[in-house]
Amino acid sequence: MSKVVVGAAIVRDGLLLAQCRAEPAELAGRWELPGGQVEEGESERTALRRECREELGALVHVHDRLGPDLRLSPRSVLRVYLAELVAGSPEPRPLEHLELRWVPPAAMDDLDWLPADRLLLPDLAAATRPHP
Repeated sequence: MSKVVVGAAIVRDGLLLAQCRAEPAELAGRWELPGGQVEEGESERTALRRECREELGALVHVHDRLGPDLRLSPRSVLRVYLAELVAGSPEPRPLEHLELRWVPPAAMDDLDWLPADRLLLPDLAAATRPHP
C-alpha cells in the first residue's frame, strides 16, 4: 500500500501560498505546497489541517481534491486539496521553511517547484481564478 502525502493549495485573493524548503540539503531552496505525510489512523483532511498548523501556524478549511494522484516514489503518492484560511486564523508563517510567498498565477512558473508540485501548475493557476 502506498504512503499518502497531502498538499494544500491555499488560495487567497487570487494568490497561491507556496513555501520554500529549508531541508533536506538537496531540496533546499525549492518550492512546494504546504503539507506532509498522513499518519496511521488519520484522514487525509485531518492530516492536512495538522500539517498546516505545524508548518504555518495557520488554521485551514480543506475543500475538494485538486488534480490527480501524483507518484512521488514507488511507495508514496501526493494528493492535493484546495484549502483556505479559516476566518480568524493567524497569518501563515514559515515555521519549518525558508520563506512563504503568496504567488499570482502569472508568476507560478517562475519558482523552482519540486517536480510533483510543478505538474499541478495548470490546476493551481485555474484554482486561483475567480469562479462565477
